[in-house]
Amino acid sequence: MIKQILDSGEKETIARAILTALPEWFEIPETRDAYIRDSRQQPFLAAIKDGKAVGFACLKETGRDTAELCVMGVLKAYHRQGLGRALVSAVKDTAARMGYSFLQVKTVKKGMYPEYDATNDFYISCGFREFEVFPTLWDEANPCQVYVLSLEKQ
Repeated sequence: MIKQILDSGEKETIARAILTALPEWFEIPETRDAYIRDSRQQPFLAAIKDGKAVGFACLKETGRDTAELCVMGVLKAYHRQGLGRALVSAVKDTAARMGYSFLQVKTVKKGMYPEYDATNDFYISCGFREFEVFPTLWDEANPCQVYVLSLEKQ
């Protein structure tokens, strides 16, 4: 079940528990803490299983017509159970309801790390398309791949 979380303290608790449990993707403490801090103010959706938050995703505005799926995590024990796909679907619906035309997501370019190769494949399978690579946005070891998705009805 996907649930919108409104309480900023609950958002922070969920984000901290999940991101801390995913060091392969969120190993840099300053970056992880920034995601946690920022999540308090963002539209926040949680994946609930057996009464417990096991995943979440946040949205932020990056332009008048574009929102970003700015952070997402699902506990590894719950990978490959459809929760990530359900979160992305809920994020897409939320962004469309908020009036955005496009959704973007940033990740590390494919070919750098196996964990991020799987992340890239996941976003592509959810309908995102390659937009641009920024080789030094984060740093040279982590080139930033931007994916986009149209939210407009065809």
